[in-house]
Formats: sequence, structure tokens, C-alpha cells
Amino acid sequence: MSRRGLFLPPFDALADPVLLADLAVEAEEAGWDGVFLWDHLLYAEPVTEIADPWTCCAAIAVRTSRLQFGPMVTPLTRRRPQVLARQAATLDRLSGGRLVLGFGLGDDGGVGELSRFGEELQPRVRAARLDEGLGLLRRLLAGEQVDHDGEHFTARDVRFLPPATRPGGIPFWIGGRWPNAAPLRRAARHEGAFVISLPGPDDLAGVRETIAAVRGGDLAGFDVVVELPVDADPAPWEAAGATWVLTRLGPYRLDVAGVRRVVRRGPR
Repeated sequence: MSRRGLFLPPFDALADPVLLADLAVEAEEAGWDGVFLWDHLLYAEPVTEIADPWTCCAAIAVRTSRLQFGPMVTPLTRRRPQVLARQAATLDRLSGGRLVLGFGLGDDGGVGELSRFGEELQPRVRAARLDEGLGLLRRLLAGEQVDHDGEHFTARDVRFLPPATRPGGIPFWIGGRWPNAAPLRRAARHEGAFVISLPGPDDLAGVRETIAAVRGGDLAGFDVVVELPVDADPAPWEAAGATWVLTRLGPYRLDVAGVRRVVRRGPR
């Protein structure tokens, strides 16, 4: 049986870290396995208010004891891996090792989320930055001695302590839109794939085949994560091989009372 999570945008009515922490407490009590937050600086109308997901994750970490949580997904192209490593290791320790990190290329989103801030727009360059940044981030989180002088990032003779506390390290889930295979191949080198826009559960076979081809046929311990609207039946997706099914709320015209009803009724 797959694990079940909530996929919440910290927008407008939910752009409040105290409220999101309250909802996470209720989610834990109702039997949900995780709460994951969208990571955006800008979003399309009618969204006007946006909270920082990392601060909200810290609030969730303090208020809960069992839930897994994290940003889903963070465009690493607009982050400095060394700063992110400090933040993530601290957040992981704060939660007792429950943090999951979601990463992706990011895009301009029709609202200039990258271009308005002078960020890199070429997908191939962002992909190269993502791959190099993930490798550097993983070594910093592990507390290794790092001497890295790459095309996009530099870390000369440094060691970050304390390391993340989660056994085996913080899982990296790589996000991507189906049927783009490149994010799946990238995800296969990490711990999970967060697959967006899958038409139906039958398409999970192609997802799993693409990932398995990179991993030598072995999907043991690898998470295949999908997100579904509130009223979708998770059972066919579980049967098709999803290890996590996230219930997506929003992003528009979020109603706190309606969100709370979904949270309180639990995942099954």
C-alpha cells in the first residue's frame, strides 16, 4: 500500500505558517503520512499572497512528530547549494530526520518567475546547474570534506557539520512533467520521482520502465510519487506502482474550511 500525503500551495488563504502548521497537526492526527508545500516566488493570477515554504516547513517540523514533509519542488537554479545545505541539514535535525527535498528545473511559468529576477532561462543550462548542484548538495549534507570547482558552483576545501541526521541521507525527489523522460532519468540517480501531469495510472508503467532502465531494473527503495485532485481514487495508482499518492488542493481560491475538511477526513 502506498503512503498518502497532502500537496498544499502556501498561497492566499494558506499563506500563513501558523495555519499550515495547524493543518499539519490535524493531518498527522487524521493519518496522513506527509505534507508537502509548493515552492514559488510568483504565481499566476488570481494568486496574490505567497508564503515561503521553507519557513512553513520549519513550523511543521516543530509542531509534528511523524509526518514527512518538504518543498515540492524547489528550482535549484535559483538557490546556492551551500546555503541550501545549511538550511536543509538544520531543518532535518529540527524534525528528527523527516525532511524530503523535491527538486526540479523550474520554469518562467508565464509570470516571469525566473526572468523577472535575472535567472537563467535556458533549460539545458538549468539542467546542468541542477545536476552539478545536486551532487554538491549531497556531499555537503553528508558532512564530507568537499573540494569542488565546477562549471557552475564552487566549494573549496570545506566541510559542513553537523550533517543531516536522516539515516541514508535526506531523500531527493526529482520533479518532472510526463512524458518528458529526462527528469525521470535524472530522478533514477536519486531516491524518487515526483511525476506531474500523468493522464492515468496505466502511464505509470512507462514511468517505471524509464527509471528501471537507468537503475539496472532495480526499483527497491525508490519512490514513485504522483499528485491527484481531491476526489480522485488513489487505488488504481497504488496498484500501478505509485509509492506515494499526494492529494492536491488549489492553487486557486483556496478556502480554509474546505481544506480543513479534506485534511480531517484522512487519506482513506
